[in-house]
Amino acid sequence: MNKWLNQRRRSAYLVALAGTILTVSIVIYPQEAFEASIHGLRLWWEIVFPALLPFFIATEILMGLGVVHFTGALLEPLMQPIFHVPGVGGFAVAMGLASGYPIGAKITARLRNDNLCSRQEAERLVSFSNMADPAFILGAVAVGMFGSLRIGVAIAQAHYLSSILLGLLMRFYGRREPAPPAAADRENILDKALRDLYRARVADGRSLGQLMGDSVREAVNTLLLIGGFIISFAVLIRIMSVTGLAGWFAGPAATILRFLGFGQAAIPPVFSGIFEITLGADLASQAAVPLVQKAMLASAIIAWSGLSVHAQVASMISDTDIRFWPYFMARLIHAVLAALITPFFLGAATVSAAIPGLPWLEAYAAPRPGFLAHLASATLILLGAMAAMLLLSAASFLARRIRVVAFRIRTH
Repeated sequence: MNKWLNQRRRSAYLVALAGTILTVSIVIYPQEAFEASIHGLRLWWEIVFPALLPFFIATEILMGLGVVHFTGALLEPLMQPIFHVPGVGGFAVAMGLASGYPIGAKITARLRNDNLCSRQEAERLVSFSNMADPAFILGAVAVGMFGSLRIGVAIAQAHYLSSILLGLLMRFYGRREPAPPAAADRENILDKALRDLYRARVADGRSLGQLMGDSVREAVNTLLLIGGFIISFAVLIRIMSVTGLAGWFAGPAATILRFLGFGQAAIPPVFSGIFEITLGADLASQAAVPLVQKAMLASAIIAWSGLSVHAQVASMISDTDIRFWPYFMARLIHAVLAALITPFFLGAATVSAAIPGLPWLEAYAAPRPGFLAHLASATLILLGAMAAMLLLSAASFLARRIRVVAFRIRTH
């Protein structure tokens, strides 16, 4: 007990010391801190806020109307057998794909608060539903940083394939948890979905006007929180750079990178990527290393997502019983998987004269004039992802019904 108390005391002292050093550094370097704050504020206001606000509002409204419960019942035959999460988890995955970090964590926390999933199911779900959106990978990273859509396609393929693999790995997490009761095979899944929608709407009970008002309020509050984290980490990274702390922390990373065969030039993007995804990916595209290593670094950084996103996720799940450490370990696994898979897709993209669908992707990744175009493309991705999952769920449900019928015929 005394040893544990001493560890807690040391931890408290170290955190207080770090906070004091950061505050003093901001006072010593006010100009650098101000410029970093402006950069973080611009990033949040021009990109993050308009990109996420409609989807945060839509999520709250759809939850209140019972639509999420409806789709959850339809997706149960897909999500439960494959990923060991409830069907409503499919909504979190689709929204995470369309809108990117950190909306998957936000939806998972809401599902847990509404008791639509157990704690371990939520910990599985948040680990692979929180991912980067295609607009960021194909637009900002591929076109804006690497100047090559083919590299972006390889990174995107590795990112989403490794997300699926991570979800399959996480299904074994918490295996001692009792299995949820299986739905009756004879039950009409559409009837169940409609019944779940009605029950959820009755349980919510808010008028449409109140629901919309609450949704806007909750979405704006969440985005203000995200903006605070983005600005704070922008200042932190700049202060660590000007004070020389970045070089001190980069020592262990340099040793690991040399062991893995990466050159000294890989250290700056890795260090920056540990804290912030955009800056790390940008430095990876400029690093003086072979192209395949650039793509691997960027892929790992995007999958890791940066401590800034980690802090956002930790804040969103703080009012639930969801533990953070499974998510943290899942990010490490995702980063390793994405980095290892990237060379295979990059090699295929380099050898192939033309990637199927590349003209459409070039149009998608081209700079879009404003918020409405971004919203339209993200909405199409969301609808496409939901349609694909619903088709797979229907196929899984029908296959299970056919097996049950065949078994009953044989037994008779």
